[in-house]
Amino acid sequence: MINNPDINNIKQRFNIIGNTPSLIRAISRAIQVARFDISVLITGESGTGKEFFPKIIHEYSARKHKKYIAVNCGAIPEGTIDSELFGHEKGAFTGALTDRKGYFEEGNGGTIFLDEVGELPLTTQARLLRVLENGEFLKVGSSTVQKTDVRIVAATNMDMTKAIQEGKFREDLFYRLNTIHIELPPLRNRLDDIFLLFRKFSSDFAEEYKMPAITLSPEAKKLLLSYRWPGNIRQLRNITEQISILETSREISAEVLESYLPVYDGPNLPAINKTESNSFINGEREILYKIILDMRKEINEIKSKLELTDRNILHGLQQNNYEENIAEDIIHTPYIETKEHSRYDNIETINIENIEDSAISLEDAEKEMIKKSLERNNGKRKKCAEELKISERTLYRKIKEYNLD
Repeated sequence: MINNPDINNIKQRFNIIGNTPSLIRAISRAIQVARFDISVLITGESGTGKEFFPKIIHEYSARKHKKYIAVNCGAIPEGTIDSELFGHEKGAFTGALTDRKGYFEEGNGGTIFLDEVGELPLTTQARLLRVLENGEFLKVGSSTVQKTDVRIVAATNMDMTKAIQEGKFREDLFYRLNTIHIELPPLRNRLDDIFLLFRKFSSDFAEEYKMPAITLSPEAKKLLLSYRWPGNIRQLRNITEQISILETSREISAEVLESYLPVYDGPNLPAINKTESNSFINGEREILYKIILDMRKEINEIKSKLELTDRNILHGLQQNNYEENIAEDIIHTPYIETKEHSRYDNIETINIENIEDSAISLEDAEKEMIKKSLERNNGKRKKCAEELKISERTLYRKIKEYNLD
């Protein structure tokens, strides 16, 4: 059994915050299994930090000097996943102009982390099972059996029992992957860690954005601990960043904090006691926050490339001609404060206080941003919501509102 000083060193090395016994047990188990060359399955809700544990297992194993490859199975299109994992021969399909090594060939001797393993197509699951059973695989378009020696660590937030019952995941593959099981606790079960994480995030954002760190009133601290955190650590970090940017006061009251906490009415997590009108406001705030950050980034990019010499052109930027004057993919930002007779390099800040007056342009920006995210994620709404850092409930409402079905 690993002792406490080693646990603390590991937490510091991998930037893991918390002292909850269930978290410590998970770290301890990762260290225990690291030296045994067996597959490991890590489970836990989205946003609980599953990605740190394969790194711990790899770094404390005999393979630590070999390659560590992390693969997000849910982010690779079904038509190319086999080629990515196992490689392909020249001419195997349209566009296969040369031979290509896959991750299992590139990672020979090392560790491969398969994140969102539950998203793998059934045909790919069969190929993966063969690797786990005897270390053999076939490149796409090849009949030559190749060998590889990799350790597989997989992770999922999926209910694997349900997926097996529904025929979406092979039972034999599940048992091969689940030789050792590590389960990460959700944030709502880590009450002693929530405020530690909040303070760490607020300090990080204060340093990043060059501003004082936000603090919580006593009532806000109680609210922080009572909320259910369906998005776990990722959601806490996101909300801490939103508040750090949007709030002028550095001490956050319970009322202000509550306005950033979206209602969640999932099957296992009861909604906190808030009204539907608050839910609507929260959704608008989430979208607005994303737009503000995108506009800031795009403005900085434009400033580095263009010099505008005519104040009338700048005035056009403040109206509905933004996209025509710059580029078709740039989000319209009508509230740019400038000094009299200033040039484009003197653009200062976005006036957040008045941004609510621009309902029409924000709606256009929201619609375009959501549309592009849906295209990038092949219509997968869950991934789209995670990319936009908004709740799925807000995304569904926006899709319906803008007729994006």
